[in-house]
Amino acid sequence: MKVFRGRHCFIFGLPLIFILIHVYYVMEFYKNSKTEVPHKQFNKKFDHLILGPAAGQGLPNRLQCQGTKALNRSGASNSRSGLDESVTFVTVFTIYNSSLDNVDDKSSKTVVGNASYNKVDRSMAVLNVFINFIQVAMPQSKVVILTDPASDLSVRRNSVSLYHIQGEYSRDKLMLQRIRSYIIFLETKLQNLPQNPRNITHYIFTDSDIAVVDDLGQIFRDHPNFDLALTFRNNKAQPLNSGFIAVKGSPDSILRAKLFLQEVLKIYSSKYINASRMLGDQLALAWVVKSEPHFDARRFAKPLAFAEDIGYTSVLFLPCALYNWTPPEGAGQFHGMPLDVKVVHFKGSRKRLMLESWNFYSSSMEIDDMLCLILGSGRTKYDF
Repeated sequence: MKVFRGRHCFIFGLPLIFILIHVYYVMEFYKNSKTEVPHKQFNKKFDHLILGPAAGQGLPNRLQCQGTKALNRSGASNSRSGLDESVTFVTVFTIYNSSLDNVDDKSSKTVVGNASYNKVDRSMAVLNVFINFIQVAMPQSKVVILTDPASDLSVRRNSVSLYHIQGEYSRDKLMLQRIRSYIIFLETKLQNLPQNPRNITHYIFTDSDIAVVDDLGQIFRDHPNFDLALTFRNNKAQPLNSGFIAVKGSPDSILRAKLFLQEVLKIYSSKYINASRMLGDQLALAWVVKSEPHFDARRFAKPLAFAEDIGYTSVLFLPCALYNWTPPEGAGQFHGMPLDVKVVHFKGSRKRLMLESWNFYSSSMEIDDMLCLILGSGRTKYDF
């Protein structure tokens, strides 16, 4: 009976042993697969440069790359002597008090190349690289930084000045404040401008995370009759990007540009105030433009410049593909990088790529090769 009972327990316990062994091997396989295939971790943000195949290879009128070596010219302008008027870049930038609290926190340190940054240093590095690219591409231009009077911002660079404007510069209100600051800046320039000025200064309002890689004075030479310029893309919900706005420097154009932006601010405040942290300005821009009775939004589908009267303002629409190109689109709707790209916009989590790109340019002095590095990064998102 004891032998029978032992055999009986063994027979009934055998399946349980097989189940436990199976579970063990499944867990081991799962653990190993996670270790061996890190590229399947989606949405990962990297703290170092990631490069892959450059988009657009083999396509006409696109930058062709072999690694980080450009195989064809980007079409950058070599002559900038034809512009009699000057160009000033204007950006809104401030340092938040909350970012000053942990400047010595080692966990907030970021290393890019041979430099180590805390949060404040990192923001300042992006601003300085923004200025660097402008001074390389357009050395005769100036930069004006619109900022909070309460900010401790200090920038000591040639041809760079600070312009203090009271307002709400909190993260939740910054996009709203940006439009207000643009309007106040234009009002001030208009008040101090003679009716028939001898020397005209044009203005380009941009985000501070862009790289100007070619002469933008060409906009004002090739399109002499517009008041304000916007950049567009083939995106039904958000066809206009607010990170690049050009204003012609004549008194009439500054006035009309100011009136246009006041209408955008009005729509922003009344219809899109819940999106004041992000995207509200772009939604308001699209609403104002599309509200024009005869405006044909189908023109956004083709990356060709065109002009249209929106209210009393003559608006020039410039394709993002050239004047506001973004790394994610390198593998997306733009199918690579156009040869004559003028502006690269490091939107979102691509500020590391902006700093890495400047470091690369500083060592190679080749804009075309640097563009290949940017293109090779593709859709990669970084830690900042």
